[in-house]
Amino acid sequence: MPAKTSSLPYTSLPSHRDFYPQNVIVLSYYHPRNHFINRCLLFTTAFFLLSATVYFLYPSDPAIQLSRIRLNHIRVKSSPELTLDVSFSLAIKVRNRDFFSLDYDSLGVSVGYRGRELGFVNSKGGKIRARRSSYVNATLDLNGLEVIHDVFYLIQDLARGVIPFDTETQVKGDLGLLFFKIPIKGRVSCQVFVNTNNQTIEHQDCYPENMLIITAASHIGENGYLLSECYEKQIKMVYCA
Repeated sequence: MPAKTSSLPYTSLPSHRDFYPQNVIVLSYYHPRNHFINRCLLFTTAFFLLSATVYFLYPSDPAIQLSRIRLNHIRVKSSPELTLDVSFSLAIKVRNRDFFSLDYDSLGVSVGYRGRELGFVNSKGGKIRARRSSYVNATLDLNGLEVIHDVFYLIQDLARGVIPFDTETQVKGDLGLLFFKIPIKGRVSCQVFVNTNNQTIEHQDCYPENMLIITAASHIGENGYLLSECYEKQIKMVYCA
């Protein structure tokens, strides 16, 4: 059987040793760096960092919710004329969804019946820290309301045990963002159906109307905490027609 010949070059080892020793360095294969992939990774990282910064720093409107409306009493007076005395207890929840504190100047609530405003409550300002909520309790006493035009509907609603009220809540304040002051205004309109038997809300439909106005001013905001904390403020107003 013929012997196989090798096609690889072969050099025989020298028969004598060299006086100087020889060192052999094995080099790995060089992979050229792909600059296109590096640029893509850099741009992607920068995009996500920018998106996260905008998400945390961009101001959002405060969330307003009418958490409770209670009909304390309702009295109909027929002498000397047909009038109505009504007392409401309201609870409004204002939540600061931003990561900076919110200083609100005022919070106002108006209550109406069938398109007619019955009364208005306006509270003083306050402060809500980052990612926290504030509950404002208000008492609205309406004395001597003339219900000549709505007496028929009122009798029907009292007979059914459910009275529909129209409420509008509005809050104005400033959001402290580093060295800037950002005015914020939030508004929500609700149609609330109050059960006269147990004095609770059966159903409500709310329509938020929010607006942001951004201006620059010298103001230092406070760092907030992620823990939820609620505090209450009591206000009372007596309205006489």
